[in-house]
Amino acid sequence: MSVVSRTHDPSPNIVARLHRSVWSPTPADVHRWAFAAIVVNTLITVTGAAVRLTGSGLGCPTWPKCTPDSFIPAPHDEHAPINMAIEFGNRLLTFLVLAVAVACFVAALRLTPRRDSLVKIAALQPLGVVAQAVWGGVVVLMVLHPVTVGVHFLLSIGMIAASYALYARSGEGDAPVHLLVHRHIRTLSFVLTAAVFVLIVLGVVVTGTGPHSGDKLATRFQFDIETVTRLHADAVWVVLGLTFALLFAVHITGGPTLVRRAVLTLLAIELAQALIGAVQYWLAVPAVLVGLHVLGSALTWIATLRVVFVMRDRDPIGTVPDADRLRPASV
Repeated sequence: MSVVSRTHDPSPNIVARLHRSVWSPTPADVHRWAFAAIVVNTLITVTGAAVRLTGSGLGCPTWPKCTPDSFIPAPHDEHAPINMAIEFGNRLLTFLVLAVAVACFVAALRLTPRRDSLVKIAALQPLGVVAQAVWGGVVVLMVLHPVTVGVHFLLSIGMIAASYALYARSGEGDAPVHLLVHRHIRTLSFVLTAAVFVLIVLGVVVTGTGPHSGDKLATRFQFDIETVTRLHADAVWVVLGLTFALLFAVHITGGPTLVRRAVLTLLAIELAQALIGAVQYWLAVPAVLVGLHVLGSALTWIATLRVVFVMRDRDPIGTVPDADRLRPASV
């Protein structure tokens, strides 16, 4: 008996040590990597606009190589070294986005216990980066045709949405959804999200019609710039109206403070974005303000997604959420 009592199978301890020696992410790790994905996808969206605004769109005239004979910038007759460096720098940033995307997927995959819902959302990250990279080649090969450039931007908007979905879902459980606001208010938030997306698409059309094509060889949409600009401005008023209506509805129904603050934040960003848009129009579309407007578009999209997600929770029904989440908004 004494021999038996001193003899034990060491394999469980070895397995435990091996498991601890390999990265074992927590939901908080997935949450942090998802936030990083939001940041880098926003960053590459803005730097992609900078490529176009500096006339560097064909700084690397081929793909996947920068020039026909080199993967890195090399002397080229058509473009200055600074234009090649800007375009190549944006291509290099893709690897940072890919690294964060892979980290998101691996973190979700190795999460214990595994949550299949997070794995599926996280898988969109590396897949989206690959799609963006391939489409970036199409943009170059099509000589910056405004349709391809616009789709490239909208793919980035989609990547930001996928990143935010992962960020929101990794911060909550998989219990059934319960709303923190009236279901009609939640429906209104979906309508607002659709309106914001239409606004972004119209902004892409305006961009493809106006100056800053990215290169002297690039074509432009043949729309009347005044007409498309007015359509875009009309969409701005629709979005502002829906946002104000949403804020009013949350306020009079005593919605959670967190929801009210999220809608207020969105409204503030929208107003700042509208001001930038008006000023850039009055000043004949200077490149710096266009770049700020692109950043504002991404921030508006992120703030809109936040409004949608903070209106519901996945805590088990019957539990008591944080007091701040359910405190009625004061009049």
